[in-house]
Amino acid sequence: MKIFYLWFLFKTMLCGCQPDRQQHSFDKVRPKYKITKTGTLPAVVRESSGLARVRGKSTFWTHNDSGGAAELYEIDQRGALVSTFQVPDVSNVDWEDLAQSPEGILYIADTGNNDNTRRSLRIYAVSTESTAIQTITFRYADHTHSDAQYFDSEALFYHNQKLYLFSKNRIKTEQYHKLYELPAQPGDYVVSATDSILIQGQVTGADISPDGRTFALLTYGKILLFGIRAGKIDFSQPQECIRFVKKQTEAILFLNNTDLLVTNEQRQLFRLTRR
Repeated sequence: MKIFYLWFLFKTMLCGCQPDRQQHSFDKVRPKYKITKTGTLPAVVRESSGLARVRGKSTFWTHNDSGGAAELYEIDQRGALVSTFQVPDVSNVDWEDLAQSPEGILYIADTGNNDNTRRSLRIYAVSTESTAIQTITFRYADHTHSDAQYFDSEALFYHNQKLYLFSKNRIKTEQYHKLYELPAQPGDYVVSATDSILIQGQVTGADISPDGRTFALLTYGKILLFGIRAGKIDFSQPQECIRFVKKQTEAILFLNNTDLLVTNEQRQLFRLTRR
């Protein structure tokens, strides 16, 4: 395990912003952010992989990665456990991210596909105020005979009654990441990529700012910010690249229109405050 973390640290240290700034015209001046470790997650949250707000409170929902219990954990801003919500009638095959609608519906992305064998993926729509649960199933249109590792997604957010998914491309020689969209309504869908971008690093989380003008992609080693024009989600408006080497970062959340909350699988909680 120690050898793995040394290798992982070396890999993320090499994953800087310069190639993406050159390729996509991200801000040439490094943005000024204060990065603060604000707390440690409880032992039950051994692999935090998603973040969402608890509606009406200053606390947050998170969950474990693949194989964990089908539970959401409410944590405060220091990472302390406040409550646990048991998600009824489902299992955690490979939960990878959380999204939330303005009405407070949580969308749990059971979309992990590390070994590329899952053809039908699921997103669960749940409310922590009831036991009702709805299921969205989907498959990738081009995931037919291909064994290429394009079809894993660990990043999700909600915007204007749609869900936006971002692929985690693990092909070293062709690091295009794809964007997919699907209705935030129960159903069975076939999705095709609506956009793609060549970036270094594996996308592990995503979120959209409260004003709907910016979305963030989290990777191992950096955070990429994109502008949103006329409500259209795509990669045409690169804004900033923030170097952020904090081990296995898997979950990201906008606290306001500029500041961010990030967790990693080593149970650490960070806040990024724009100066």
